[in-house]
Amino acid sequence: MIPRYLVDFDLRQLPQLHTEVIVIGAGIAGLFTALKASERHKVLMVTKKSLLDSNTRYAQGGIAAVISDEDSPAYHRQDTLIAGAGLCSSAAVDVLVHEGPDGVKDLIRLGTEFDMEDGHYALTKEGAHSQRRILHAQGDATGAEIVRALSEKTKQDPNIEIWDDHFVIDLVTEDGECYGALVQKPDGRRVFVRADATILCSGGAGQLFRYTTNPDIATGDGIAIAYRAGADIRDVEFIQFHPTALCYPGAPRFLISEAVRGEGAVLRNINGERFMERYHPQLELAPRDIVARAIVAEMESTKSTFVYLDFTHESEVTVKHRFPTIYDFCLNYGLDLSSDWIPVAPAAHYMMGGVVTDLHGETSIRRLFACGEVTSTGVHGANRLASNSLSEAIVFGRRIMERIEQLPGTDRLATAGQESPKRKDYAIQPIVERKLKLQKLMVRYAGLKRHAKGLEKGYDELKRQLTIFDTLLSKREEYEFANLLTVALLTTQAALIREESRGGHYREDFPERNDQVWRKHTVFNRMNGTTEGRIDDV
Repeated sequence: MIPRYLVDFDLRQLPQLHTEVIVIGAGIAGLFTALKASERHKVLMVTKKSLLDSNTRYAQGGIAAVISDEDSPAYHRQDTLIAGAGLCSSAAVDVLVHEGPDGVKDLIRLGTEFDMEDGHYALTKEGAHSQRRILHAQGDATGAEIVRALSEKTKQDPNIEIWDDHFVIDLVTEDGECYGALVQKPDGRRVFVRADATILCSGGAGQLFRYTTNPDIATGDGIAIAYRAGADIRDVEFIQFHPTALCYPGAPRFLISEAVRGEGAVLRNINGERFMERYHPQLELAPRDIVARAIVAEMESTKSTFVYLDFTHESEVTVKHRFPTIYDFCLNYGLDLSSDWIPVAPAAHYMMGGVVTDLHGETSIRRLFACGEVTSTGVHGANRLASNSLSEAIVFGRRIMERIEQLPGTDRLATAGQESPKRKDYAIQPIVERKLKLQKLMVRYAGLKRHAKGLEKGYDELKRQLTIFDTLLSKREEYEFANLLTVALLTTQAALIREESRGGHYREDFPERNDQVWRKHTVFNRMNGTTEGRIDDV
């Protein structure tokens, strides 16, 4: 159904170059892993836009790590496991909570300036955390500060070469081993980059949905190319919808950080009533999936397209100091965070599933590694704990380097090629129309609330788009659409298979969580089909 390669090519006909490590993507995972790799290796970083374009840049809340004396790895572990709703890998969570603090020290060493209070790092609390353990920067610009510090270091590093505006079409594999990537240059020419180790850091797939907090580059490329290459893909039915994205005419779905609720903001429906007490004892700081569904329930019962976030109890000075980015952004649209109720609604935010890796970031394909949101390490389970994503990227980025040190060199040349059937060069419906149709289908049938009938309809309609794979593709947006379609099909299929509700997956026809039957993973492999993954007992 989905072919091995997106384009026809013959390696013997292509220009080739060799690097020791190729890093695909430029968020915190890509930047940090490239810097770690460059300590001992020549690194090529390939980004489809630029170093500053990634989901990381939009991360407001911060990074979760045990810094305070009142906190402990045991508390952080427990919070992560509870949020993950029974699907976390306890071994992966242990790695995260014990190695996170050292990862944060690495970020500080590399120039990240976290906010301080009275000579100590300022820590805040977010939803489902039992302790204050979120480090932040410039109030609510943590991701931007991390990207600033790391990209400056990356540009200065003599061992790192950066290719902006290049697109990785596919990974080149042979006999279960990865030999590098097929890359398209800005002028349309293609090159085979041979590498001793290939690291996917290409981020998530928020563009599956019409409304998302993700930038337009989040098109699921890494998951799709890993799937075509034969890697295991796991738990893609679990998609986190952030409860509070700005919902205002003319404004993008800008993220209003959970930290705003952490500092006391409350949710009100359009009648002005505070409603979270009807849904969960933790009120506004309940796990994200519960808050998002509660908001949708209120929107449906009041026939509205949004609810309000009310932070007006805080002084203007405090609001401006703690959340300068959010304050300024809202002000551009005539909304004052300190005196107005802000209209918000849920939007697709983060994918818990992805390419399966072991505890050193290695996939089921030799020499292929993955780091960050593109992965399924086992840390997040069915529902990511707030601010664990940035920690995961640095912790597993460090571990990937440990494994790469042990890799034997390879002199063998891959001979892969895509010969027949040749693709046809015929007119296709404009990609922008196809993409919008896919996004609307996903919102309608595979969004916050799902049921069998809708998922089946959505899956059937998505399958009609499969003709894209028989077409001669040559542009970035065409590759992106093919990748989005691949991930949409896998997500819809996984959501259909899982007949229960858990974490970021909610089935109206199976509203209860069923541990007896469904405490397991859904794993897809292009060659082996669908299998179940075991849970290590917690």
